[in-house]
Amino acid sequence: MPLVDPITMASAVSKKGAASQTVTVESSASPAAETYNLLPVSINQAPLAQTLRHAQPLLLSGALTLVFSSLVKDPVATMSSTTLPLTAAVQAAYAVICLPVAGRGANDTAKKTKPRPGEKVSKKKAKEGGNNAYVLAALSLLITALVTPFIYITMILFGAPLLTHGSHTLLCAAHLSLLGLFPLFYVHGVDASAWAAVGGFRAPLDETFGGLVGALVGAWLGAVPIPLDWDRDWQRWPVTILVGIYGGYVLGKVIGGTVAWGKKF
Repeated sequence: MPLVDPITMASAVSKKGAASQTVTVESSASPAAETYNLLPVSINQAPLAQTLRHAQPLLLSGALTLVFSSLVKDPVATMSSTTLPLTAAVQAAYAVICLPVAGRGANDTAKKTKPRPGEKVSKKKAKEGGNNAYVLAALSLLITALVTPFIYITMILFGAPLLTHGSHTLLCAAHLSLLGLFPLFYVHGVDASAWAAVGGFRAPLDETFGGLVGALVGAWLGAVPIPLDWDRDWQRWPVTILVGIYGGYVLGKVIGGTVAWGKKF
């Protein structure tokens, strides 16, 4: 019967236990580390997508400029009948044409937009991809509408009129959701880890996340002129808030898609 050194055996067992414990800790820590490991969203490289990418900020800001006088006179009618449906149409077209659908990364987008030499993409697959984009855009619009009441409550908590101007605030919240949240729903879906990164401001900057940050900052800055004693018609709620949302979204989208692309807070 071979002799066994109990001390050696004990040390070997303890080393094995320590090694297994280390592996367990690393494996358990990896999901948490991957939670915020989001890649910045790349815009489709097709010529139409690149054209619309640059035209979208001009369309949004130009439309708001054209209806500004009507917005000051009758905010509810202008927001409900003009700016909101127009913004929804522009955002939906921007998402379908320019952005990758949820679940497709930047590499997948590049492969789909630029097939290998000699590789043929079947019409059936292209049609299915287009149908998925339209369905996802419709679902994202639905989720955006469902989230709007929560944005409305948040605006109330931040000082919006509680007993009056309810329709004004709700329509303003709808614009904020449509500009800031809709593109993110389109590219990330309802993935919990992605939204944890967005909500914690740990996501990398791109056109979608930069637009949300810009819209939030613009809404906050837009409230500054309201309490000032200037007695101007455009100071009425929520004209300056809406202008701040649009201006902040356009600026944040452009900066996030260019000089700050891929950077984090």
